[in-house]
Amino acid sequence: MKIPIVYKSAEEALSVVKPGDRIYVHGSAQTPTLLLKALAGHSHRLKDVELVFISVYGDIQVDKPEYEGIFNINSMFVSPSIRKDVNEGRADYIPVFLSEIPELFKQNILSLDVALVQVSPPDNHGYCSLGVSVDIARSAVNIAKHIIAQVNPNVPRTHGDGLIHSSRFDSLVYCEDPLYEIKFGEKVTATELTIGEYVAGLIEDGSTMQMGIGSIPDAVLRSLVNHKNLGVHTEMCSDGIIDLFEKDVINNKYKQIHPNKTVTGFALGTKRLYDYVDDNPAFQFLDIDYVNDPHVIRRNNKMVAINSAIEIDITGQVCADSIGTYQYSGVGGQMDFMRGAALSEGGKPIIALPSRTAKEVSRIVSVLKPGAGVTTTRAHAHYVVTEFGVAYLFGKNLRQRAKALINIAHPDDREDLEKACFERFKVF
Repeated sequence: MKIPIVYKSAEEALSVVKPGDRIYVHGSAQTPTLLLKALAGHSHRLKDVELVFISVYGDIQVDKPEYEGIFNINSMFVSPSIRKDVNEGRADYIPVFLSEIPELFKQNILSLDVALVQVSPPDNHGYCSLGVSVDIARSAVNIAKHIIAQVNPNVPRTHGDGLIHSSRFDSLVYCEDPLYEIKFGEKVTATELTIGEYVAGLIEDGSTMQMGIGSIPDAVLRSLVNHKNLGVHTEMCSDGIIDLFEKDVINNKYKQIHPNKTVTGFALGTKRLYDYVDDNPAFQFLDIDYVNDPHVIRRNNKMVAINSAIEIDITGQVCADSIGTYQYSGVGGQMDFMRGAALSEGGKPIIALPSRTAKEVSRIVSVLKPGAGVTTTRAHAHYVVTEFGVAYLFGKNLRQRAKALINIAHPDDREDLEKACFERFKVF
């Protein structure tokens, strides 16, 4: 028997929010912008309301300058929607491993008064799905005192940890907005394709993969069409995996944990991806404190972590979240998977990046820019790949690392790097 559902207006649902509350906001493709717009409409009666989230997309309204002091943004990742706000001082950034964010909720370091989520309509048993963004949302709805759901038939019903009974929600608000779409591999360059081929050359048949966000991971996926029996255990997945599924390149056959299943925390891409994972039992969307736990990740043999960076210095320090003091993104799950892959039997942690920026500035540098964050330490860096080859750093001393990295830098930048290397280490 289908349970009757009563929907409220967004304005009515948000009346539960009080001054001083801390609110979790569902993110990525499922950012509940209808609820956020309605929350902005309550600004006349609110003050010091804190909003916490990871990546959000679209116009979130509440970050506008006129709401300063009413809504305070405290983000654990800097996505394009709030990048300007963070760097102009209207929002804050919390550096934290993605795997540890649920602990911030559970330990009441970031106690949650309200959670705003976007979910699928209830099924015949009354269960809704968190769709393509389970990640930290699962822990947030477990902890929050009040849960407000934006119910949307465009949200896929995914398998895993994302099911929530409709009786758990204080209010349900109906909408039919399309989910946010990102086309990561739309403009893959020749340089990125070359990098993809080098990385693919490091991946053995039967490996399990994690891919970060961006065009380089998509370039790697394009280069894997002749591989066999690959698996996926990743914090996120995008459209690039679909073709490999359909060619049976990805089948998860040899995974040690969750065999025959792709494990992910969230999916971000186009409608094609969202339709593909809808009610697809081959995908398990799980809580991020499990997906990104290095001790879980290492249990898959031949675990390959593929991540990118903004710059890397000649000793192997990787900056992936800032351009000097300019906060560009966040720590995310890079270190979770770099460490997990390093501990895996036969595992390979890989940093892949173009040798130069679009403005022809070297990404391999003598020292990181002042204020740059070290996302992956030099002790954790193993493989570094550019379009000029592969540098293997594990077990190498600082001088050997410098030589290996200079050899894969852009040829026009090598002389300056060699001079810096000689000044620092007195040898090249």
